[in-house]
Amino acid sequence: MTPQLRQAIQLLQYSNVEVTTFVERELERNPLLERDEVSDAPIGERAALDQVTLRTDTPADAAEAVRADRLPSETASPLDSVHAEDYDPGGPADGAPSMGSFEGRGGNLSFSGDDRTIEDMADERPPLRDHLGEQLRLSFAEPVDRMIGAHLIALLCPAGRLTADPAAIAQAMGVPLARIEAVRQLMMRFDPPGMFARDLKECLAAQLADKNRLDPAMQTLLNNLELLARRDLRGLMSRCGVDAEDLADMIVEIKALDPKPGASYDIEPVRAVIPDLLMRAAPGDSWIIELNPDTMPRVLVNEGFHARIAPRANKADRVFLADQLASANWLVRSLQQRAQTILKVAAEIMRLQDGFLRRGVAHLRPLILRDIATAVEMHESTVSRVTSNKYIATPRGIFELKYFFTTSISAVDGGESHSSEAVRHRIRQLIGAEEPTGILSDDQIVTILRREGVDIARRTVAKYREAMHIPNSVGRRRVKAVPA
Repeated sequence: MTPQLRQAIQLLQYSNVEVTTFVERELERNPLLERDEVSDAPIGERAALDQVTLRTDTPADAAEAVRADRLPSETASPLDSVHAEDYDPGGPADGAPSMGSFEGRGGNLSFSGDDRTIEDMADERPPLRDHLGEQLRLSFAEPVDRMIGAHLIALLCPAGRLTADPAAIAQAMGVPLARIEAVRQLMMRFDPPGMFARDLKECLAAQLADKNRLDPAMQTLLNNLELLARRDLRGLMSRCGVDAEDLADMIVEIKALDPKPGASYDIEPVRAVIPDLLMRAAPGDSWIIELNPDTMPRVLVNEGFHARIAPRANKADRVFLADQLASANWLVRSLQQRAQTILKVAAEIMRLQDGFLRRGVAHLRPLILRDIATAVEMHESTVSRVTSNKYIATPRGIFELKYFFTTSISAVDGGESHSSEAVRHRIRQLIGAEEPTGILSDDQIVTILRREGVDIARRTVAKYREAMHIPNSVGRRRVKAVPA
């Protein structure tokens, strides 16, 4: 396998972010590569390479499904328009400051406005240990207490717990255990509350005390967390001396607490998924799939620069330019082939999953890599690379292409198989519609599904239910026995 072929395979497997990073490196390294500024043009004015129309009314084969049938827009703004006579709402003619005024993003001359953007106001929290260290300096005046607090901060686990024994800490530092505990108890009230706790009960108690909600009944509930884990609500009501409604409110308060306050502090914000493909409905009962222009890097080979420089260069430079020209041409061809392959595979996937697009998850078809590979005449490994880390924006949301590959579950009457994802969705629906007096067992769910034509075993229902983090019928009955 040549290095170029290896890189072409990697490009196919890369996500949009990884491809952009790779192209940026090539633009810096190769003087014969430059950006294609046409990529900033409106979608309607781009080449049809990035777009494909799916017609689902007829079972067209994959080769027909990926053939573009849209032409670039013929409408363009007239070149002879007199822009000096155009009216610009909100411009200098309306009293707005001109380009020459001393006003910008950082403020203005009169200090009468606030031009900061949302990025300027973003809250950038310091690291957790720096945040705790600042509170330590403000809370303790004695150097010994500060030294103890700094040692406790250094011993924190990622969850915010103090796993070391305070007695061992006192012995190692040569200070009384009572002083270690006094410092630790005060530091448990730092922000975020619940840090430096020895166990879960102490962590939750510190957070409740911070909210002034640690009454005797709540303390009893914390002392019996094992009953809450077993969902023994009757036992909890008896020990706490409360009725079902009060216990339900107490459980809601417990669930609102953070059992790992340290883990949630330094967590990075969730990054929005940028889809590689965009999909929308088109006239004539069809769909249009196109590559997302914001994630598709476009590059051009500057052959004119090569033609001007190569004849006057020495032998070593000509060899270098020839290598760069071949590398640039390879990159352009690889990006085009990658775009066509992704479109071809995605078009076939969405053609087969038309029922999901029109009627929802319950109509998701069972699908495996071999089905797509056979239809588009590619190897299964190629289809696997194309569908890895690639997302498509559909009318029903953004999904990874891998989402549409599910195993099949046989039908009772030998008819068309059911998708495992559709069956999981149906199980979730049945459990979500339960009444407190009508909790369904796994065997009852099996009976309902078989009545609907799904040939499924009880252990499969239990496996799907556990994968969705849904408790069994006994646990659900205990939960629903308490008013919400």
